[in-house]
Amino acid sequence: MIPKDILEKILRIDITTNRLVTDVFAGAYHSVFKGRGMEFDEVREYQHGDDIRSIDWNVTARTGFAHIKKYIEERELTVMVLVDASASMHFASAGQMKNKLAAEIAAVLAFAAIRNNDKVGLLMFTDGPELFIPPKKGKSHVLRVIREILCFKPRAKATNLPKVLEFLTKVLRRKSTVFVVSDFLDSSADYGPTRKAIRVANQHHDLIAITLTDPREIQLPDSALVELMDAETGKRMVIDTSNQRLRREYHEKAMAMIKDRSRLFDTIGIDHIDISTSIPYKKALVSFFAQRRHRLAR
Repeated sequence: MIPKDILEKILRIDITTNRLVTDVFAGAYHSVFKGRGMEFDEVREYQHGDDIRSIDWNVTARTGFAHIKKYIEERELTVMVLVDASASMHFASAGQMKNKLAAEIAAVLAFAAIRNNDKVGLLMFTDGPELFIPPKKGKSHVLRVIREILCFKPRAKATNLPKVLEFLTKVLRRKSTVFVVSDFLDSSADYGPTRKAIRVANQHHDLIAITLTDPREIQLPDSALVELMDAETGKRMVIDTSNQRLRREYHEKAMAMIKDRSRLFDTIGIDHIDISTSIPYKKALVSFFAQRRHRLAR
């Protein structure tokens, strides 16, 4: 039985995200994420003005009358949402916790997908895949996806994105649109394997990275002695945040990591969206849809 507080959260996310999808994202989603091409519909008799290249010569020879093949746009997509459930996602200094924000963003994407009759699947991960829900259609399925994200209890704390993407390419044979919702704080701290895994996954799918960041991961407050803990390794250290030089070095290191990550995504050629827990995510998603639509139109 689902706890009452989880049901209330599901209802709130359902109402909030449905409004956003209706008002903002549904049309943008349709224009940005198109189908896989043209799908055969039927054979009918040739009419004046039809393209002769569409003539079905086998049916024409059999019936004695010219027939053409009719095609329709194949709209259906498969959308996979990969959600980071590692320990570093359970953090917030302002706004929502990263894991709660991830659930809401995943819901927006999922509702936008089912409004376009697309399939939606879920993969929760830490240092490996922990929960895989195969893609399906329908609102009840999307509500299940949201419930699983909110109720999920991870077994591990760390993150291993290469292992997760390797699993994805094995279980997801059909080309899909894949959103990876994560803070991308991979405990391996090695972009070599990550770069290779992202490149391979993007060759099979349309990969989009959604990076969640908390303000305290970029800038320390001017305070006093503060104990910091790496949520994924458990390592602790006490620092004096009133030290201006320390705060500057912390900020510079954080910004360098963000630039390296963006450079990684740009080099491979995948779209990425940066979202802060302290700012409503609507603007970032709207901007992403607009930029991608503009690029595809060129």
